Amino acid sequence: MTDVDRLIFPPVYPSSAKQPTVLVAPLNWGLGHATRCIPIIQALERMNAKVVLASDGSALQLLKAEFPRLPAFHLPSYHIRYATHSMVWNIARQLPRILYAIRAEQWATERLVRSQGINGIISDNRYGCFSRHINSVILTHQIRLRVPNAALQWAANQMLRFALRKFDAVWSPDTSEPPGLSGELSHPPVEGLGIKYLGILSRFTSQKSKKTKMPGKVAVVLSGPEPQRSYLEQILLEQAMTMPFHFVFVKGKTQAKTHHFIAENVEVVSFLTSRELCELLESCSFVVCRSGYSSLMDLAALGNQKALLIPTPGQTEQEYLADRLHRAGVFLMQKQHEVDLASALEQLPTTSGIASETFDQQTFEPILREWLATISR
Repeated sequence: MTDVDRLIFPPVYPSSAKQPTVLVAPLNWGLGHATRCIPIIQALERMNAKVVLASDGSALQLLKAEFPRLPAFHLPSYHIRYATHSMVWNIARQLPRILYAIRAEQWATERLVRSQGINGIISDNRYGCFSRHINSVILTHQIRLRVPNAALQWAANQMLRFALRKFDAVWSPDTSEPPGLSGELSHPPVEGLGIKYLGILSRFTSQKSKKTKMPGKVAVVLSGPEPQRSYLEQILLEQAMTMPFHFVFVKGKTQAKTHHFIAENVEVVSFLTSRELCELLESCSFVVCRSGYSSLMDLAALGNQKALLIPTPGQTEQEYLADRLHRAGVFLMQKQHEVDLASALEQLPTTSGIASETFDQQTFEPILREWLATISR
């Protein structure tokens, strides 16, 4: 270690083997990456691990709200925006900034490893959040990217493999048996990546409450990158105010909690805790949301939920997942520029939803316990 390294990365004594310290760092791309880390953080605490949180923006705010007692640190932001309907163009024009953020994230991670005595890292889709000195795991359901061009798709997936191999293991939040919930995105496994399947991860439990669903009550859960999140909010609000249903909009904005009515039948809340959101969804006959993978895992955990999925324009992963489940009759899908709430609410009763207990929510615990034993040695 050079003199400069000693100044930047001051040495610390390692954490006690009896209580390993784990850094959990989800990507701030909507709230889904943060929400699916919640059951992992809860399990780590039950297993006597010390947990350190790190992220940025809304994801970090959500984790602080859910776990106010845990130390939380800010990581460099990717600042990803979906200004157009072309995923390739959206990412290409922001790639230099993203690559710089990943490099800065790696430096910040190494500083945290030394200053906090970290023994292991669980990174949710943050490709710079690893350390060459300790065991680092990446959590992702995408081991195969979908790009609307064969040559670009091959190149993108080669880059993804390179990024994933920097980690000691890849954990996929899905079943090992295909097609699972993610379909071709994570099946079959890719050789050499050390993939382990955790089962679905949701902040909601499969124990359904006795709360009766209210006919005509609709939950609209907004999420994802701007400006598309705001575009969808405006489209849905304009239609909801003219309909004979009671709508509850959850904006997914964690900066400050607000609650108000903008029409007699439309109430808007900026943010709900996991418990509050679970209670809301269980009381609603229908749900309207993006088709992000974490949202789908939450719907699967609730069980038998009727939902309209609206993929974020340009996110081919969400388009694939929504189309796959729409074709199977599980959920209904509409494109953002074709949203018709009246038509959707007429068709939703014919969908099946995901049956309760289709997916196991405890599969990840033995894998996590084994990993903790490894990093504690």
